[in-house]
Parts: sequence; structure tokens; C-alpha cells
Amino acid sequence: MSARIIRTYLAISFLFNLAMSLIWGVDTLFKLGAGLNIFQVMLTNAAFTLGSMVFEIPTGVVADTVGRRISLLLCLATLFVTTLLYVATAWRGWGFGAFCATSVFLGLGYTFYTGAVDAWLVDALKATGYTQPLEPVFAKSQMLFGAGMLLGTIGGGLLGQIHLYIPYLVRAAVVVPLFALAWFAMPEPGFSPRTLELRRVPAEMRKVFGEGLTYGLHHPVVRPVMLASLVWMSFMIFGFYSWQRYFLDLLGKNLVWVDGVISSLLGLSMIAGNAAVGPLSRAIRTRTGVLMASVAVQAAATVLCGVLTNFYVVVGLYLVYGVALGVAMPVKQGYLNAHIPSAQRATIISLDSMFANTGGVIGQTGWGYLARMRSIATAWTWAGCTLLLGLPLYWLARRADKKHDAFAAATR
Repeated sequence: MSARIIRTYLAISFLFNLAMSLIWGVDTLFKLGAGLNIFQVMLTNAAFTLGSMVFEIPTGVVADTVGRRISLLLCLATLFVTTLLYVATAWRGWGFGAFCATSVFLGLGYTFYTGAVDAWLVDALKATGYTQPLEPVFAKSQMLFGAGMLLGTIGGGLLGQIHLYIPYLVRAAVVVPLFALAWFAMPEPGFSPRTLELRRVPAEMRKVFGEGLTYGLHHPVVRPVMLASLVWMSFMIFGFYSWQRYFLDLLGKNLVWVDGVISSLLGLSMIAGNAAVGPLSRAIRTRTGVLMASVAVQAAATVLCGVLTNFYVVVGLYLVYGVALGVAMPVKQGYLNAHIPSAQRATIISLDSMFANTGGVIGQTGWGYLARMRSIATAWTWAGCTLLLGLPLYWLARRADKKHDAFAAATR
């Protein structure tokens, strides 16, 4: 039973990230082709991030009441509709406002996914008697995330060469078998759903807010981990949207296909980082130790990317950043889940995601403004320095509780 749950979780992770990444390499070109200017494109991206931030907690209520499976199904239905709405908006020329509204709606749909699937995995495995550490499972999931990103960005780019609408239509098609997988292969052992009446939503929101304070903001370990999520995400989204222009400027040639190659290499670098979790866990032995080492590498690589001007060296350093990020993500997932009670798992994971999205909004706004006023390189240099704020935050988490810090500790 445990093996089947893990296989389902990994299949969902791969297909979902494949569907999401199909448009990543062509989204800007698609929107520019629909009549938007580059500033409006960035605003639609910010609208998605803002929607994700606002709806994290309300959708966490859905996952922790009616069920994690229902939450995923709502996510996939929303993803299907919004993807087709993007195509309709471009086709019919509905313009910037429609793109922004659809982006906010897409952010809502994405929040139905965050927290729910991880919470389903942890509780289902616990109910089946699974006692092994979760880091290897999360690492495999992140490796499949990288594989899905690799296939999606390359496939989306090739399909976009035919017509920019096609990657969006293929994304909608991929959602259909994923919906069927969630419908038929996602039982919820270890979770007791509760009816969520519309009139009770405000009360549930107050309850979730209280639980978020108790098990999140007031928790001596969870609080600094969530603040660390805000810190690293403040650069990650800005960096992802800005490197495509920055690296071509360093190259001195407007070769769009080079961005596709770098996107693929970034996916591979994250897979390499995921694969390195096992060896690093034997060498460093504590989760916070690995996370702090990852922060130091991310910060150094980002600062050097902003300071140096050789295209090949900077790309290589960005891939080093990708490896460090790939190491950190599954370790952070395991560490956070080790401190969250089952009944509030989806809510607290969603709260962590809300902190990360807040960092994304701050980073896209603040570093984007600095990049416009000075240069992208300057923004990267200062952003890399701020990543070091993660070091004292993880140190505070380590000092608060050493019981779950060792990799041998099982998730409760």
C-alpha cells in the first residue's frame, strides 16, 4: 500500500509539473504576440503570484476539511479552464485586463495544489505504517519535477515554433489524464473529511488563522523556516524571469534558443541537487546543516553572477545555484513536515507557500525596480547578499529543537 501511494504521488508530481512547464519557455512571447508590452507581461506574472499569496489560506481550509483529493481536483479543473482562457484571450484580443484576471484565477487554482498533495502523502503513509524518512521520497519528487521541467520547456519550445497556442492546448490535454489519476488512485487513509458549509467558511477561516498562529507563526521551528522561504523566494522568481534577458545580453546575441538550452540545463542541475541529498545527509547529518550550506552556496553563486560578465562563467554559476536549490527543497519539505500535526498539515504547508509567494511579490517588485533603475546585474548582486538572511533563520530553527533535525528522525 505504501509503495502504491508513493508511486501515485510521484506520478502526480511529474505530470503536474510537466503540464505547468509546457508554457514557461513561451509565455512571454505568447503574451507579447497577443499585444501586451513587456511591462504588462511582468504585471500579469505578478498578478499570478499575488493571487497565489491571497488564496493560500482559504484553499488550505478546503484541503483540511473536505479533503486533499478534492483540493487537487479543484486545482486541475481550474488549471484546465484558465489555460483555455489564456488562448481565448489572445485569440479574441481581450487584452491586458483579461490576462490579469485569468492570471489571478490561475493563482487560485495553483493554491489548491500547494500543501494538499504533500499533506496527502505524509498522512497516507503514516496511516499505512510507513516509518522511513520522507526526504528520499521528496527528493525523487523534486527529481521528477526537474524531469518534467526539462521535457516541458523543451517540448513547449518546439511546439511553440509551430504556433504559440499549441503548448497551451497540450497543457490542457495533459491535465485530463492527471485528473483521472487523482480521481481513481488517490484514497485518503489517515484523513477524516468534514463537511464545509458556505456559511461556516468565515468560522473555518478564523480557526485556520488561529491554527496558523499556534502551529506556524508561534512555533519556534516552523516560524523561522517559513521566513526563510520568504527570503529565498524573493530572488528565485525574479531570477527566473530576469536571467533570460540578462544572459542573452552577456552573450551579445539575441539567440532565443539559447534560453531554451539553459532552461533544460537548469532542470538538470536541480535534479543533480535532488540526487545529492542522500550523500550530503550522510556527510552533514542534520537538516539545518544542509539547508545552511545550501543558502551559502546560493548566495555566493548569485552575487558572482551579478559581479562577473563572462557569459559561460555566469551560466555555470547559475547552474551551481540550481544544484544548491535542488538540495534544499526536499530537505526543507521533510523538516517542515516533521513539525506539523496531521490535522493542520495542509494549512501550515499552504501558510509556508503564502510566505514564499509574499517573497516573490516583494522580489519581483523591489529587484525589478532596481534592475530598471540600475541594471539586472546590480539587482542580482544585492539579491544574493539578502539570501544570507536565511542562515540565522535556520540557526534559530536548529537551536529551538534538535529532536527532528537529524535525518534519521521520522516524521510524526
